[in-house]
Amino acid sequence: MELSNYPYRTTDKVRFSDTDKFGHVSNAVFGVYLETGRGEVLHGGADDLADPGCQFVLARTEVDYRAQLFWPGEVESGLLITKLGNSSMTVEQRLFQEGRLCAEAVSVMVQVDAETGKPHPLSDRARARLADLMRSGVAPGDC
Repeated sequence: MELSNYPYRTTDKVRFSDTDKFGHVSNAVFGVYLETGRGEVLHGGADDLADPGCQFVLARTEVDYRAQLFWPGEVESGLLITKLGNSSMTVEQRLFQEGRLCAEAVSVMVQVDAETGKPHPLSDRARARLADLMRSGVAPGDC
């Protein structure tokens, strides 16, 4: 899938400090770029998707590195929700630089009660907003 096919897209600036001694972006920093997209969807704008007294936690991430990222430049991220559970969502993302696919990721985010750490069901409001980021017919791994 190309970047234009994703219902949510964001851009990060690659910083010199993101690079390793070989001059390309450290693999650990790929996670930061992926987090930008997830964070904007869950907490961006005027309406946080977490219920009062709750927060979203990252329960699982799988990243396939496809190509190196370089400084200077930008990295573009596409995001797609592929599944909504009772308290969780599965998020698929791709990172691109100058149109080149650099990484693919699948993450599971869970809404938990901030005091107990126990899963807390997604609200109807959150489900409605997340449903806007789903595409029918897209199976996990197709991103």
